[in-house]
Amino acid sequence: MLEWIGYSCALLIGISLGMIGGGGSVLSVPVLVYLMGVTPVMATAYSLFVVGSSSLVGSLRFAKLKLLDYRIALIFGAPSLAAVFLTRKFLVPAIPESIFQMGDFVLTKGAMLMLLFSLIMVAASYSMIVDRKKGSKEKAEERPLWLFALIVMLEGFAVGTVTGLVGAGGGFLIIPALVVFAGLEMKKAIGTSLLIISIKSLVGFLGDVSNYEIDWTLLGIFTVLAIGGIFIGTSLSKRIDGAKLKKGFGWFVLIMGFAILVT
Repeated sequence: MLEWIGYSCALLIGISLGMIGGGGSVLSVPVLVYLMGVTPVMATAYSLFVVGSSSLVGSLRFAKLKLLDYRIALIFGAPSLAAVFLTRKFLVPAIPESIFQMGDFVLTKGAMLMLLFSLIMVAASYSMIVDRKKGSKEKAEERPLWLFALIVMLEGFAVGTVTGLVGAGGGFLIIPALVVFAGLEMKKAIGTSLLIISIKSLVGFLGDVSNYEIDWTLLGIFTVLAIGGIFIGTSLSKRIDGAKLKKGFGWFVLIMGFAILVT
C-alpha cells in the first residue's frame, strides 16, 4: 500500500519541478525513505536520477518559451557540476556509518544527512518568503562583470556541495540564488534552475553508480511518473503569477523542512 502511495507521489514530484523549478528532491528523498523503504543514503542517490531526468524534460519546455538564461546556467552550473560529482564520488562514501554516539543515542550517517537536509530547507525558505527590494535586478546588473560572475560561481559551488551531500537537485537553493544574486525574474529563474539541476544531478548520480547497487526497476518506474508530472507542472506554471510562485514555494519548503526535522 505504502509503495503505491509512493509511486503516486512521484507524479507530484514532477508537478512540483514543473511549477516552481524545484522541490522535487524535497519530496523524493522523504518519499523514497518513508514510503518506498529505501535507505537514506540510497534515497539521495535515487533522488539525483529522478530529479535530474525530469528536470531535463522540464528545461526543454521552458527553453521553448524563452524562459531560460544560458549564460547564468553556465556560470552557476560549471562549478556546481564539479562540486556535486566530487562530493558523491569521494566525500559521501568517506563518511562513517556511525557519526556520533552518547549512551544509547547513535547519530547515523543516514540520520545526519536527513537532519542536514531539513535544516538547509528551513534556511533557504527565508529568502523566498521575505519580500526583497524591487531593485534587485538592477543591482545585479550594476555589479562589475567579474564580481557578478564570482558571486554566482561561488554560490554554484556551495549548492553543488550541498546537492552532493543530501541528494537534492538544489532548486530550493538555486532559485533564491538566481533571483537574489543573479537578478532573474521568477519564471526565468525556474527554467534556468531546471537546466542546472538536470545536468548536475545526473552527473552526481554517475558518481554513485560504481559505489552502490541500483534497483533500476523501482528507479525507472518512479522516474517515468515524475516526468509525466512535469508536463502538468509546466502547464500550470504559465497560469500562475511569478511573485505568488516565489512566496508559495518558500512556505512549501519551510513546512517540509520542519516536517522532516521532527520525524
